[in-house]
Amino acid sequence: MTITIDPLNHDVGAEVTGVDHESLVSDDTVAATVLDALETHGVLVFRNLHLEPETQVAFCRKLGQIDTEPGHHPVRGIYRVSLDTTKNSSAGYLRATFDWHIDGCTPQDDAYPQMATMLTAKAVSATGGETEFASTYKAFDNLTDAERTRLATLRVVHSLEASQRLVTEEPTPEQLAAWRGRPVKEHPLVWTHKSGRRSLVLGASTDYVVGMDPAESRALLDDLLRRCTAPDRVYRHDWSVGDTVIWDNRGVIHRAAPYPPDSPREMLRTTVLGDEPIR
Repeated sequence: MTITIDPLNHDVGAEVTGVDHESLVSDDTVAATVLDALETHGVLVFRNLHLEPETQVAFCRKLGQIDTEPGHHPVRGIYRVSLDTTKNSSAGYLRATFDWHIDGCTPQDDAYPQMATMLTAKAVSATGGETEFASTYKAFDNLTDAERTRLATLRVVHSLEASQRLVTEEPTPEQLAAWRGRPVKEHPLVWTHKSGRRSLVLGASTDYVVGMDPAESRALLDDLLRRCTAPDRVYRHDWSVGDTVIWDNRGVIHRAAPYPPDSPREMLRTTVLGDEPIR
């Protein structure tokens, strides 16, 4: 078996070929290759792989511990991503995924942000529904020395409310209470990873920079996000049924392109739990 990894974009993304279902679960070198490639490319695309949920979960277990909380799906370790409330009773919150974000910035407990996320397409939307990715490692690398010095000590408050207000500007009292029931977290703007690499912690959950004028804070966070997600720095995946994509959640932000609420689009997600805090 020969695994081929071809870059898709100079900043993020690569396509993987030469992998089949059996090798994913029986050959430990495949998991090691995937982890190395994630470190290098941030996002890996497996086209037309048509993974069964059980195989997806088994492979992700080779990468690390996985999230086995109930996910609106009969297979433990699978979370069903759908705007259809008969398939996902929490579908209303998924509209916030239309904005750039890192998963796990506002956990209920002290859990670390997810290490990686794998999605397999079971049904796609006729319009919209693509997923975009941008490297927050590259976002840091592209800063000037003066910017790195300025940002090194800044801390940012993250909240569920900040991300939900982007899609629901006038919440009901019940919605607001639910959002504010989720813990608010404070993280450094620059994440220094155990590998020694550094990335920026950006996205929809960013509320404000601690100790900074609110308007200046918002302008700074928006500018950094704009630069990180400039079109030439983004990989945009146009899904076909059977595609599988995995990304390094620690150094990549992502978003889904909006799609109609009655769309059949359905993604099966497996989350590899985090192995380091934002520090």
